[in-house]
Amino acid sequence: MAKQRPPSAPPLRTKPPMRHGVSPSLMVLPNTPLVHSPAAHALLHQPAYLLDYLEHSAHIPPGQTWRDRLSSGQVFDDAGLALGVDTLYAPALRIYYYRHIVDEPRVPFDETIIYEDAHLLVADKPHFLPVSPTGRYVQETLLVRLKNRTGLDDLTPIHRLDRDTAGVVLFSKQIASRNAYAAMFRARQAHKVYEAIAPYRANLIFPVTRQSRLVTAAASFMQMQEALGAPNSTTHISLLEARGDWARYQLQPVTGQRHQLRVHMLALGLPLRFDAIYPVLTPEPALGALDYSQPLQLLAQSIAFNDPVTGQARQFRSAHCLHLP
Repeated sequence: MAKQRPPSAPPLRTKPPMRHGVSPSLMVLPNTPLVHSPAAHALLHQPAYLLDYLEHSAHIPPGQTWRDRLSSGQVFDDAGLALGVDTLYAPALRIYYYRHIVDEPRVPFDETIIYEDAHLLVADKPHFLPVSPTGRYVQETLLVRLKNRTGLDDLTPIHRLDRDTAGVVLFSKQIASRNAYAAMFRARQAHKVYEAIAPYRANLIFPVTRQSRLVTAAASFMQMQEALGAPNSTTHISLLEARGDWARYQLQPVTGQRHQLRVHMLALGLPLRFDAIYPVLTPEPALGALDYSQPLQLLAQSIAFNDPVTGQARQFRSAHCLHLP
């Protein structure tokens, strides 16, 4: 007999607990199940199974199916009850599930915790490790590693850092003070300093400030490009040292557009060493076949700000270093 939640169990709206460092994802079912199957017409006129909807309308990473998740008790409702393969479709039902990648390979580099207090956790991220779960990365992300390590369910990154980039990342520990730190970044009150290895061009005079309008590239959503129009990005660039054909640069972004530093350096004829996205987008290798010997030569070297909660002056520096070839 098909399983349906007992009418005597009202929604408790209590999010299930963190599991293996992963907080549950929430999905709210639409009022009309849009099921694309041979029996779609019939399903619109009679109760549909939750499994029918999920298998045809909700994507999950390869290697696992919604049937697997429902069979093993990995999908829950508001009351914390596990939903099964025989659960009927219920309009507006809120379901929770945990993201999981089958046979997810480990990124062979470790993060370190630089600083921690009641409100902040500051980590030093290695190259190749994403900050948050995305695509084919869940356990092998900085956020989930830190949640597993600290048990902090409310841990949340305050700003972005690309998977390919190493360096300092700030996390909020408390919901109550999170907006104060987010507002600080929105107001551009955090001073960030990066370092990069790129070609040396003797005809360029430094320091230089690059201002341009960055938009998503027409050729690929993975890339950004400069376009006509009012600038929405600014980066101060200095030359630190040069040796032969290569140089080490200091980059100080004023704004925080996606891939801003990579695109601004490329616009100066200085593509970053080992960049797999600029100037040519290289297809990502199969899971587990990534070459870790050539990390992108970009480092979030330091961040400084006046703490909006405590009023203290803060500065955190990465222990990672970039070296000229």
